[in-house]
Amino acid sequence: MCSGIEAASFVLEPLGVKPLWLSEIDDFASRFLAAKYPEAPNLGDMNDIPAQLKAGRVEAPDLLCGGTPCQAFSLAGWKNGLDDNRGQLTLKYIDILDGIDALRERANKPKARFFWENVEGVLTDKTNAFGCFLAGLAGLDEPLSVTKWGSAGVLHGKTRNIAWRVLDAKYFGLPQQRRRIYVVGGGKDFYPENVLFDYGDITADPYCRRADAGMFDVKPHCGVPTELTRVIDGSEVEIFRTYTDCLYAAYGTKWNGNAAAFNGSLFVAQGGRLRRLTPVECERLMGFPDNYTYLDKATLTNRFRATGNSWAVNVVRWIMKRLVGEDAGRPLWQVREELMLFKDFVYLGGSGYVNSTAYPIDYRLSNFIDLVDIHPDAKLYISKAGCAGILRRKYERRAGMNSRLERVLQANT
Repeated sequence: MCSGIEAASFVLEPLGVKPLWLSEIDDFASRFLAAKYPEAPNLGDMNDIPAQLKAGRVEAPDLLCGGTPCQAFSLAGWKNGLDDNRGQLTLKYIDILDGIDALRERANKPKARFFWENVEGVLTDKTNAFGCFLAGLAGLDEPLSVTKWGSAGVLHGKTRNIAWRVLDAKYFGLPQQRRRIYVVGGGKDFYPENVLFDYGDITADPYCRRADAGMFDVKPHCGVPTELTRVIDGSEVEIFRTYTDCLYAAYGTKWNGNAAAFNGSLFVAQGGRLRRLTPVECERLMGFPDNYTYLDKATLTNRFRATGNSWAVNVVRWIMKRLVGEDAGRPLWQVREELMLFKDFVYLGGSGYVNSTAYPIDYRLSNFIDLVDIHPDAKLYISKAGCAGILRRKYERRAGMNSRLERVLQANT
């Protein structure tokens, strides 16, 4: 659901899993899905899916994937949570899952597993959207309410078991700081903590520093890239940070008034001129092949929006391989309470630990300069007036700015 450019199916098809149906209303994304997945019908508005399931017009899948609209919870939006119609779609996700499981029960099948992604802001939403979401998924009578939701946790509810974890694409081989919450769950015979959390051995990890019997630290500090300039096929390029800020859907139209305009992470200097990223660079930053979003008559804005709204492929692949391939039908460690919130590491005794941080134990760091596309559209270069405007906003706001970016801007005004 909310298929976009279907990062889920892109990851799952090589694992032998195919989409039964899709759900998307955006014109460009719908055209993209028709081209890439012609055999999977697009059901359109997700609000209509419960009735279609009840009427038996669509098949119940084994796995439900979806990332309901994030604008109601994101820093870039109004953060109105469940008071926003887009936030209400989070609860519609539960209705659809319940409809799927009703069909599966009649067919003597176990409950479907589910995968949900959203912005980290859902955890701090003022309407307690996450507590309502978890309670609905778990079959509880009242919303869950806690003082502060942890960035990772497990809920073994009445009807479903659920786990969630905030992960950052920056540690999965994509040089983009993109923190998202991932939620995985299924029936009472499913243990999603086996999927979302990874398990380590203190004695086997050379980067682990044992402080005492219950405290230790593992930091992703090995092999941090530093290269910022390079000549690629005769073209001199410069980046301003080895990883970018989070790509966002409005990058095609709003690129000069946010933090990235001052730290330079979403700019490239090529031949001494400043430019925005190309669609190919955005695709690479999300883990897609070059020109994956290219369609006949597709605009730059179409492609920026499609990639910015999608999922970080490398993170989703890490999760889905575990979801499809690992034994999640037995508990690998003891969940002591119905609801457990985690932060960083959970000590299991002896040398074992559970990792619930934003990075996996086998984290991978990479450098944005390796992804630079030296064939940009001429319209992506920033004009003298545009460069002057960024500098003017910097001075008016008395904001900090990457010193190398400031020199490039000054040279282009």
